[in-house]
Amino acid sequence: MRLRHIEVFHAVYAHGSISTAARTLNVSQPSVSKVLKHAEDQLGFRLFRRVKGRLAPTDEAHALFREVKEVFERLDSLKQAARNLKLGEGGHIRAAVLPALGLSIAPSAVARFRAKHPTVTFDFRTLHYDEVLRSLYEHEVDMALAYDSIQHPRVNNFQIGQGELMMMFRRGEFGEAPGERLDLKDLESRNYIGSGATGPVSDIFSAEVEGRGLVINEPITVSTFYMAASLVRHGVGVAVVDEFTARAEASELIDFRPLEPALAFGVYCMHLEDRPLSHLSESFVKVMREVLEEVRGS
Repeated sequence: MRLRHIEVFHAVYAHGSISTAARTLNVSQPSVSKVLKHAEDQLGFRLFRRVKGRLAPTDEAHALFREVKEVFERLDSLKQAARNLKLGEGGHIRAAVLPALGLSIAPSAVARFRAKHPTVTFDFRTLHYDEVLRSLYEHEVDMALAYDSIQHPRVNNFQIGQGELMMMFRRGEFGEAPGERLDLKDLESRNYIGSGATGPVSDIFSAEVEGRGLVINEPITVSTFYMAASLVRHGVGVAVVDEFTARAEASELIDFRPLEPALAFGVYCMHLEDRPLSHLSESFVKVMREVLEEVRGS
């Protein structure tokens, strides 16, 4: 397929009609129909069929679109790079972070980085841990920042920080003793807001509970820690979260304390082995490392 074939096919597939695709591409409908037919002739199979007056993609079109989507994403990245080059300094960073890192850590790092590099642009995505590998593998992002590293032959990773699990609760729930560590056994007498999401933090917590034979009342499970924080704020129960979520959510209503024994985890940067980080991305990761250290020391 030629680039024009790809462009027309993408537009027709995305919009479901030749007329809308033509308006999007700013060309005539006959032109779109002609290019589409030429593409089908070149490929040797149909891309669309008319079903009750509407264009319906064939199975071959569905399979082809997954590849075309990646081409378009790379083209968007190329256009962005060209715009940045035109501006002079510039650059573009595509990254994924866990929702917990997206609450405060990543925004703080972006603000600090752009203060020094105002022409650099960002495309940030918040993903759950089990989505990170797919996002890297399908080239949706160039790097991912997450808790724990992904062991995969195509993925390189290095640690940029660390943290530990915290008990998060309504202020006054455990008295006034800032910094005093809490025992997980305290959960047995309270309603616990659990995390239904998979990932290092949940795995560390579950392993500790199972290892100590604790019996915890878990009437509610959620998929994100910031929803757990909201439930804590409303007095529904207590939660165990990563410390960066706990620090970001601390308020007049919410307090947090570390656990005894300490349950630690690492913060890692990951990228595909055949797609090393750019100098710009490496500089941003350095800022992320600084912010992580500062937040832990606050």
